Amino acid sequence: MMYIIDDKEYPCRTSVTMRFIGGKWKAVILIYLVDGSKRYNELRKLMPTITERTLGLQLKQLEADGLIDRKVYTTKPPLMVEYSLTEFGKSLAPVLREIARWGGRAKELSSKIAVRSPVQR
Repeated sequence: MMYIIDDKEYPCRTSVTMRFIGGKWKAVILIYLVDGSKRYNELRKLMPTITERTLGLQLKQLEADGLIDRKVYTTKPPLMVEYSLTEFGKSLAPVLREIARWGGRAKELSSKIAVRSPVQR
């Protein structure tokens, strides 16, 4: 069976899933939204190594894919923008939680993974 998204073919269900959550940041953004809505700056603080440009692009892609909603609360600057999971996005919660669980266990299984405390800014 072949799956088609935006005129592109995907050979299996795993590739369909990765189309939506693949890459370095999408799953990270989504896991932070599993527990509830977040403002842009809240997400930035949770992911200090992501650039503003990358975060903006990833949020736009996740919104275009129907995984997150973007809600603007004011009409004049400064804008208050909040992001939350759609029902489609919420359907990924069990997958995202399991990915996070695996990441926590992986450090015990691989010598390539080191853990350190975050740098205080």
